[in-house]
Amino acid sequence: MSIRPVTSETRARPTMEGAGVRLHRAFGFAEPERMDPFLLFDDFRGDRPADYMAGFPWHPHRGIETITYVLAGSVDHGDSLGNRGTLKGGDVQWMTAGSGILHQEMPKGNAQGQMHGFQLWANLPKDLKMTAPRYQDVKARDIPEILEDDGVVVKVITGSFWGKTGPVDGIAADPLYLDIFVPAGRKKRFAIDTRRKAFAYVFDGAAKFADAANPRGVLLEKELAGEELNIRDLSGNRTLIEFGAGDEVVVQAGDNGVRFLLVAGAPIQEPVAWHGPIVMNTQAELDQAMRDLRNGTFIKPAH
Repeated sequence: MSIRPVTSETRARPTMEGAGVRLHRAFGFAEPERMDPFLLFDDFRGDRPADYMAGFPWHPHRGIETITYVLAGSVDHGDSLGNRGTLKGGDVQWMTAGSGILHQEMPKGNAQGQMHGFQLWANLPKDLKMTAPRYQDVKARDIPEILEDDGVVVKVITGSFWGKTGPVDGIAADPLYLDIFVPAGRKKRFAIDTRRKAFAYVFDGAAKFADAANPRGVLLEKELAGEELNIRDLSGNRTLIEFGAGDEVVVQAGDNGVRFLLVAGAPIQEPVAWHGPIVMNTQAELDQAMRDLRNGTFIKPAH
């Protein structure tokens, strides 16, 4: 087995989306080849309703899939196909926009006013850009949870891992999407197909993502660049960790443990033409999408 090196550690940046939702963006709207097949990742959380209640009113999508994972609070959703529903804590929605869909997502806090969720965008390959839209709503109770003897907990949202297979299927990028908790001080290895692009996103606690030969991970790169080091540095809350090639990821949890998402997918390696919530392969296809929106032909009839 070869351990994946850490190639980058960056903090998610605060931004505003929708009708005024304050969130943190780990990546998106730049260098689409960087995280291929993934395009964007947002962390939206807060305990002030004013930061999220305006939500994400009606807007279009084409050419992508969106994955919404709710940890706290809820998200009411509706779409142009007549679907309606509510995602609650632990629930997941995987939406294939395909040829085009209009939808809205409206967050609500829990009894304490807290809201927390993630949204990941996955690209669709050229031959599926105009596929029929669909939703997969998955309840928290249907997501397999693995509890190891050492206290490690893994929720398998999609893909197969440690003998369990997630309930979300039929996804073009064939991704692995895991929610992982590693207890304080514990070191753990997680195998990932070396052909897949992989990243981790820490949202609670802290950890080092490195191998035994290089326990400082990305800090070694800083040392080579002549930067000042703090050997106790850990990747903490809202940190995106990108990995190079290899068969497994190594995690050394900090004093309070760590909870993070581990996501991997096979690169599509196709041209990307991107405008807001629409992602196609060419500018001509983007122009056609804009004409469809203006002409009222964005939503295609079911075949």
